[in-house]
Amino acid sequence: MNGPEIRVLLVEDDPTFRRGLKSLLRGAPGFLCAAETGSVEQALKVTVAGGPPDVILLDIHLPGTQGSEGIGPLQERFPGAAVLMLTVFEDEDRIFRSLCNGAGGYVLKKTPPERLLDFIREAARGGAPMSPEIAVKVVGLFRTVPPPPPSPAGLTPQEVEFLELLAEGHTYQSAAETMGITINTIRNHVRSVYDKLHVHSKSAAVSRALRAGII
Repeated sequence: MNGPEIRVLLVEDDPTFRRGLKSLLRGAPGFLCAAETGSVEQALKVTVAGGPPDVILLDIHLPGTQGSEGIGPLQERFPGAAVLMLTVFEDEDRIFRSLCNGAGGYVLKKTPPERLLDFIREAARGGAPMSPEIAVKVVGLFRTVPPPPPSPAGLTPQEVEFLELLAEGHTYQSAAETMGITINTIRNHVRSVYDKLHVHSKSAAVSRALRAGII
């Protein structure tokens, strides 16, 4: 892989599984295990040498603060880091809460190592990777949860189109190419959309837009 290494923070309380993840990252070109902890509380205090992580692999079941509730504090400490949830379960309530709280993706722990590395790459590039089993549940959740009344968000047609592309899994770069605009214009859309929807992450923006019937 060309370019700088993808720096990963592991937040996983199972020592054996955490060691496996660490070994996987150490043996994969283009990846770096920047730090490892066993809880959200530890992750908020851990020293990450050399700069903040690009991706946080966050177990959803943790002692103390649950992973789904730790997303916001972790994003406050590491702005710009993508949060990729890890779980052995397909728990609908925690999936929904994690995505609404700003998780950038959701994968099962049984994911094959090479595929997990692909998911980490995708998250680092601004994508929203999900295991197929999780994606099916997410679609089902948004079909069954009644949306609130339409939000008076005042989004422009171009901002709505941008949100639709994000919901389809586009990165900021591919959305810019699809819409025929520059990445700087996309960044302007990001700031405007976040402000109008009162959110702070891409996944939260898509979640709120879906629930509000905007897209």
